[in-house]
Amino acid sequence: MPGMLLHQDGSTHEWVPGQRWDLIVTMDDATDEPYSMFFIAEEGTLSSLRGVREVITARGLSCALCTDRGSHYWTTPEAGGKVDRVHLTQFGEAMKRLGIEMIPAYSPEARGRSERAFAIHQARLSKELVPIGLTDMAVTNRYLEEVYRSAFNREFAHQLPGTRVRPPCPSWAGTWMSCCASSTSARSVGTTACVSKAWSCRFRLIGTAVTTSRLRCASIAMSMGLGRVSWPAPLG
Repeated sequence: MPGMLLHQDGSTHEWVPGQRWDLIVTMDDATDEPYSMFFIAEEGTLSSLRGVREVITARGLSCALCTDRGSHYWTTPEAGGKVDRVHLTQFGEAMKRLGIEMIPAYSPEARGRSERAFAIHQARLSKELVPIGLTDMAVTNRYLEEVYRSAFNREFAHQLPGTRVRPPCPSWAGTWMSCCASSTSARSVGTTACVSKAWSCRFRLIGTAVTTSRLRCASIAMSMGLGRVSWPAPLG
């Protein structure tokens, strides 16, 4: 059934002249339809969370997600060995909160679906972007959403008879998803009643003030969790 099992992967390629970007694709297992695809400078936890959030917003929650064994998806104690299902990554914790089962891809057959799709994208998308002169990532992502993805689906996606598109998540679910599909870090409140949070992979520090509470006489040295969410506003 469409929407039950998703595949997510990224591909690094020179998609436009002189620019090597990562294309992040979250696609449906039953139909091969990419529900979300966008370019990012470097694949990681936040880009993967963004892909999942875009799918949930448009299509609703899925049951399972199949990924490779990349370090932002899984902890693998031994190179080439089994993944650790107890000590989860930030992405794994987010999927647990959402109730989405994660499935690691061990065999070439399991990774083959995404690899075949990326082979098509590399052969077609690069040639399509050059003549129209797109080199800005934000503009190119808009082209993916408004033009390329729908054209790709018409040609390559398999529409199953008797199925219908699931309705998107209701508007009230946005706050819940923002809490679930986020990267979290533990921090302690400093003497200035502020905490520092690592924002972006390069750890640019930003101070965050802690509000007081009638139920707590002091916040100094208090432990708290900080959520980190990174995705753009809806296109439009």
